[in-house]
Amino acid sequence: MTTEPHRLTPPAADPDFTPADLGRRFGALVIDWVLCLLAAGLFASPARDAWAPVAVLIVEYAVFLGLFAQTPGMYLTRIRCVDWTDGGRIGLLRALLRGVLLALVVPALLMDQHRRGLHDRLAGSVVVPFR
Repeated sequence: MTTEPHRLTPPAADPDFTPADLGRRFGALVIDWVLCLLAAGLFASPARDAWAPVAVLIVEYAVFLGLFAQTPGMYLTRIRCVDWTDGGRIGLLRALLRGVLLALVVPALLMDQHRRGLHDRLAGSVVVPFR
């Protein structure tokens, strides 16, 4: 995984900004969810303990987005989550906030014209294509 975006202009200042398409985002989430179910199965029964894969997803987002700007699912679908104002990594705390809000599901469904869900707007992030 790479650690810095290849973007010269930050997303917020780029008049030609194009967000990642919803198909890639959904594909990344499905991949990450399967990985979380497998990881949660190591210490809990995801069928009985519904909180376990959700907790793993929150931690996965905090660590991977905070440090690498991509989860494993994002890496495979060629997208990344970056800071809206400067295009860099969002850091551990904002990635943790984004993960918690994403786990609530509803904020992700309320998107603006840049496909930034409420979880992205509150965390100051945006999901972009990565080439």
